[in-house]
Amino acid sequence: MSTPDLSGARRLQSYKHHVVGWPVAGLIALGMCGLTMLGIVTARVGVPAATIGALAALLPVGVVYAAIVWMDRWEPEPPVLMLGAFLWGAGGATACALLLNDAMVGFGEFLVPDARTFFTTVVAAPPVEEAAKALFVVALWFRRRAEFNGMVDGVVYAALTAAGFAFTENILYFGKAYAEGGLGSVGGGVIALFIIRGILSPFSHPLFTSMVGIGIGLATRSRHSGWRVAWPLLGYLVATVLHAVWNGSTRLGGVEFLNVYFLIMVPIFAGTGWLVVWQRRREQRIVARQLPVLERAGLIMASEMEMLASLQGRRGWQRKVRRSGGAEAAKAVRDYQIAVTELAFLQHRADEGRTTSAARRARRERLIADLKSARRSASGSHNALQTARIKLGELTQMTPQPPERGK
Repeated sequence: MSTPDLSGARRLQSYKHHVVGWPVAGLIALGMCGLTMLGIVTARVGVPAATIGALAALLPVGVVYAAIVWMDRWEPEPPVLMLGAFLWGAGGATACALLLNDAMVGFGEFLVPDARTFFTTVVAAPPVEEAAKALFVVALWFRRRAEFNGMVDGVVYAALTAAGFAFTENILYFGKAYAEGGLGSVGGGVIALFIIRGILSPFSHPLFTSMVGIGIGLATRSRHSGWRVAWPLLGYLVATVLHAVWNGSTRLGGVEFLNVYFLIMVPIFAGTGWLVVWQRRREQRIVARQLPVLERAGLIMASEMEMLASLQGRRGWQRKVRRSGGAEAAKAVRDYQIAVTELAFLQHRADEGRTTSAARRARRERLIADLKSARRSASGSHNALQTARIKLGELTQMTPQPPERGK
């Protein structure tokens, strides 16, 4: 009697441990950090003030989160990673910044006792806080580089960590304002602070840290190892400078604050928004160019290509399936669309020589399995993919590039 080979079962168990166990453990740890920070904030301002602060902080973080989801519509990031980014910002990053900022206060009192508040706010806090927020994004880039298909992904993760950081920070600031001046009016208290932090500058922290995300996006496309290091560092430097300029303007107030706000921050915010929209359109063109390759390989149907090539077509497809098959079928179609997008980006990176063949094969197999599973769930048939014979050899061929204009 032969002994059963348990190597496959062991590999499957190890895979589940890494893919399922570690993310869950990470989320639990980040959740504990968030609860710890909530306890610290409550201890500093009291339960009533912390409650008012949390309620006031919900509105700006909701607006920021909605904007991030809008940016991420074309190729949505995994929900677990998005939640992890937010929790890191709300718990881990704020805890690191709080500890280091407290240490820098003492250093500032020793170095410049007459200007210790300015030193702490403008010189010490920006590099500490931006490093704390960027840590999650940089670590994710090293560990899960396949999740970064371009600049938009870097901005999404960076903005999420910053949104979590700003949420906790706003609870503390709003709570302090309530403890010292109550709800107040336009001239003071929670209302005055909410106008500045909740209405005029809800995107300030996400804007700063997005510079790191842009740097990582540029590093993802770089072939030179030196630039892959330099771009994130340059993004961090820009984020720190912007943060310092903003903090300095809030200390000065009045005309100086308005000048910095309208002449520096608003144009940079508008430029970053334009850059994200431009990059998202670029991603759409990449996917549309790769769809014929996936169709020749038998992974998608020719009748689906037009629907997969635009956000409007994808949303219309989901609405149609939701009406006829229900929410679960529509979700399966959405998962199928995401798998197609990931395969298209993988093929694009392979065409540009930015991924090894072994890594490409392993990820391609996982994405094809996800694609098949989503398609079966959407159709209710285990033979749904038998409409074409899968020819993976097509994926190793170079995609014809469109001719340049003027040639």
